Amino acid sequence: MKGVVLAGGTGSRLLPLTKVTNKHLLPIGKCPMIYYPLARLKEAGIREILIVTGREHMGDVVNLLGSGNDLGLNLTFKVQDQAGGIAQALGLAEEFACKEAVTVILGDNVFEGSLREFVEDFKRQGLGAKILLQKVKGPERYGVAELDENNKVLSIEEKPLTPKSNYCVTGIYMFDSDVFSIVKTLKPSKRGELEITEVNNIYIQQCTLSADIFTGWWIDAGTFDSLRDAHDLVQKSNLDDQVLNLLES
Repeated sequence: MKGVVLAGGTGSRLLPLTKVTNKHLLPIGKCPMIYYPLARLKEAGIREILIVTGREHMGDVVNLLGSGNDLGLNLTFKVQDQAGGIAQALGLAEEFACKEAVTVILGDNVFEGSLREFVEDFKRQGLGAKILLQKVKGPERYGVAELDENNKVLSIEEKPLTPKSNYCVTGIYMFDSDVFSIVKTLKPSKRGELEITEVNNIYIQQCTLSADIFTGWWIDAGTFDSLRDAHDLVQKSNLDDQVLNLLES
């Protein structure tokens, strides 16, 4: 299995900080934000990782990470020329994946728990997709999963006015190689983007999507409030020291 970190986007919610650098390079505790998903992938045994980012700050990302050798990783980089959505960015990973399954993390996701158990479970699953859910306040800000009594996902709705649950889809996904064929069938949404929610709903229709409830804290650090909250959570849990140890080992 290979890893993909999606670190594109304009970072408009974090202006003016993102005028000078990619938001995924902003500090959280002692580490650049992007270190957190990289460390979790490495901890799960995934060392071949593609980073997809925008053209404007690609140089900053490469200057920080290089080949990944110093972090015990083998890194590849791909430019997303335009902000066309998460699914569009994922589609750029097809050649890199080379028909292998992928674990995909949005670069502004910072979380406490390990991915190893979920990755191993998906390997046993063998096909389809896996998503991780988190119970949140204000689910209308996220993609929201409709669940049955056994926590099976029935549907996912993007930023619903009336959420069908309090469980959001985190920016952590696992897909088989069919995901790239699925992305090619998508049409832009009203936002002009290829939506990852639509990808997941196709897997639901095929009855090949599994879901797990993510324990421990998780945060999308894409706003000033959540960036501050992520910093506080990281410091309280010493997660930044753990991440540095993981990447230096």
